[in-house]
Amino acid sequence: MEEILATPSNPPTQGREGHASYAADPAVTRGREFGEVEGGVRGPRSAYQRDRDRIIHSIAFRRLKHKAQVFVAPYGDHYRTRLTHSLEVAQVGRVIARALGLDEDLTEALCLAHDIGHAPFGHAGERALKRALKDHGGFDHNAHTLRVLMRLESPYCTHEGMNLSWETLEGLAKHNGPIPAGRKLPWALEELDNAFPLDLQAHSSLEAQVAGLADDIAYDNHDIEDGLRAGFLELDQLLSIDFIDRQWRAIEAKFPGVARERLQRELIRSQIGWMVTDVIAETKGRIAGAGVETAAHVREAGHQLAGFSIGVAEAERRLKSFMYEKLYYHPAQKRTAELADVLVGGLYEAYAGDPTLLPGDWQKALPESQPARARHIADFIAGMTDQYAIRAHAKIYGEAPEELSHV
Repeated sequence: MEEILATPSNPPTQGREGHASYAADPAVTRGREFGEVEGGVRGPRSAYQRDRDRIIHSIAFRRLKHKAQVFVAPYGDHYRTRLTHSLEVAQVGRVIARALGLDEDLTEALCLAHDIGHAPFGHAGERALKRALKDHGGFDHNAHTLRVLMRLESPYCTHEGMNLSWETLEGLAKHNGPIPAGRKLPWALEELDNAFPLDLQAHSSLEAQVAGLADDIAYDNHDIEDGLRAGFLELDQLLSIDFIDRQWRAIEAKFPGVARERLQRELIRSQIGWMVTDVIAETKGRIAGAGVETAAHVREAGHQLAGFSIGVAEAERRLKSFMYEKLYYHPAQKRTAELADVLVGGLYEAYAGDPTLLPGDWQKALPESQPARARHIADFIAGMTDQYAIRAHAKIYGEAPEELSHV
């Protein structure tokens, strides 16, 4: 079955079975950058199911298992990585999407792919690459997600990239919301938008809006669990936040005599449930208030439809502020970030100064002129896992900082 594009003579179907009328409909996708025939020998999957499956089977997705979430290259097996975080985001996203009658496959695809563009060591690695490319357009992890999916990961014989549907790429491009007209785009996003326009100024689908919220809900709460396990956070610190204290007291009353570690895990589940329930109720209210009936109406609404209520939004901002102060900017974390920044910067300097240090395939594909040459080297480094980057640095310089893993 070929992809069916929405046209005036072929309007979107309304109210698919099990879906709200405003859900994204894979039968009327705006298509793919490179034309394909759907179905065939690979089975009767929708466009968004195919996107999700391509993401799961990609090398870039597998690499997330060794990319930092909170802690760099942790020794402990129980800490989250970008991969486990992405899976948890997908779980939260599917729950919300199902309750709202949205397309779960599109929501899941967006959740699974949202962090694929991260450099090794997370934001520390991103800062180093941004500095290295300051004269060549800089580096942005969200734009790099699109670059990986549309150009760098190319498993097919007929075209570059993974050739995902317009709706999936659009949702990833607007992970943090629409991009106002006149704002300078990261070079990677600008190039890709020129090749396959993603309507960057408009609001994205409800599925994409939900995926962004699922990301916030997952890391707001799961990072607490990892912080407690590592000893970077103390329960008493958390209980200084009134809404967390209320949850904790209710849990203690419900489960008297249960070990603290199990109560802490119950607290995380309770927090997630509280936020998810609020998003569902608030989003339903906004949809009804805006008179939204179709997927097109979602984009035409002019404002975000999925979101927290005012009270929970304020609580979530307070929690984020706490986490930055106590965990993300913890002295040990700041030290690790500084070391990672230096390591990634050193890798770039080494490869730029002596391209023969690059693997053979990357050497052969190295452009002759700038900025393509610098960006090519950054593409290689950005694809590294934390462990690979540490080994690569040690191979070139003879050592890597032992302090990079501290949990």
